[in-house]
Amino acid sequence: MASRRDEQQAEIRFKVMRLISQNPEMSTRQVADEVGISNGSAYYVLTALVEKGFVKLSNFKNNPRKGQYAYLLTPKGIREKSLLTHSFIERKRQEFEDLRVEIQALEEDVGLGEATAAAQSDGVDIVFCFCCLCNSHFFLKS
Repeated sequence: MASRRDEQQAEIRFKVMRLISQNPEMSTRQVADEVGISNGSAYYVLTALVEKGFVKLSNFKNNPRKGQYAYLLTPKGIREKSLLTHSFIERKRQEFEDLRVEIQALEEDVGLGEATAAAQSDGVDIVFCFCCLCNSHFFLKS
C-alpha cells in the first residue's frame, strides 16, 4: 500500500502530465499555478519527468522568445500518464466510497431517514432540510 506522500506525489505528477498534454506550451509558472504547487516544485517535477523519459523539451519553432520551451509527452510518458490516470480514478472511487459510508453513518447517528429531520418546538413540528447544511431551509410540517 502506498503512503499518503506517495499518493500526493503521484497525483501531482498526474496533474502535471495532464496539463502539459493539453497545453504543451505552458510555462513552469503556469503549471505551478494550475496544480497548486510552488514554482520550484513544478520545475522539480518537470525536470524529473524529463529525466525519466516521460517528457521531452522542444523549442518553439516560430517563437521570437527562443528561451521558451514546449513540454511534449513521449510514448513512454503517454503510457505513464495512462497508468497514473487509472490509479487516480481508483483512489478517488475509494475516497468516494469511504465518504459515502461515513455520511451514511453520520445520518444514522442523528436519526436522518430521507435527508430531513423533524424537531418539536412549542407543539409545532418543524422539518429542517439538510440539503445544503445552511440551517436556513426549514418547513412547517403539516
